[in-house]
Amino acid sequence: MEGYIDIHSHILPGIDDGAKNFEMSMEMLRIAEKSGIRSIILTPHHKPMRRNAGPESIKELMGQLNEAMHREGMDIRLYAGNEFYYSSETVRVLEEKRGCTMAGSGYVLVEFGPMDNLDYIRGGIYQILSAGYCPVLAHVERYESVCAKAEHVKDLAAMGCYIQVNAGSVMGQFGMETKQFARKLLKYRMVHFVATDAHDNRKRMPALSECARYLERKYGKEYMEELLRINPMHMIADRYL
Repeated sequence: MEGYIDIHSHILPGIDDGAKNFEMSMEMLRIAEKSGIRSIILTPHHKPMRRNAGPESIKELMGQLNEAMHREGMDIRLYAGNEFYYSSETVRVLEEKRGCTMAGSGYVLVEFGPMDNLDYIRGGIYQILSAGYCPVLAHVERYESVCAKAEHVKDLAAMGCYIQVNAGSVMGQFGMETKQFARKLLKYRMVHFVATDAHDNRKRMPALSECARYLERKYGKEYMEELLRINPMHMIADRYL
């Protein structure tokens, strides 16, 4: 099996705090290709009380990137998605198709505020599950209440929530404490996806090769494949893990 699949990225130009323009988007895609990434789910932020890009705008921009990549001979497949900042309106937005699930599947990438309490996060996950979707908790290592104990992550997974951590966190980009927690979750096989959460072409790049080598060396090839290829393939195919 060749190529990694990045399920969390902010590569679309000019619609959130990710790529600022089309040129940066293309440079990010070149970096991704060099890093061995062959499929990317584009997940611009979708936040309450904001003017968010709708599915049509996302797909239009994705089409423009596809055309430019084709001209350059680049070999990356793009899929539409969103990263939803959870609110009481999230399920309604999904049901009214004002946002994108992950590659058109039943999976939904959801984030919370870093200081949100554990009961609120549990409640949000429960609401998404109750509506028939498969929630994927974005960058779990950022939530202070969840990070208080690794068992909290285990409890969320037991509810039916899938867990994503950022490659940069695993590699120490966001500090020692974050790195240690992310690696603890990996050690105990509590993580389902590792993704870039790329926002630019310098500090938060769409690169996975270094992290993939670390994951294989530390946790074994089989688990690395699950995190970066097999589980993302199941997501795109709309299958349970």
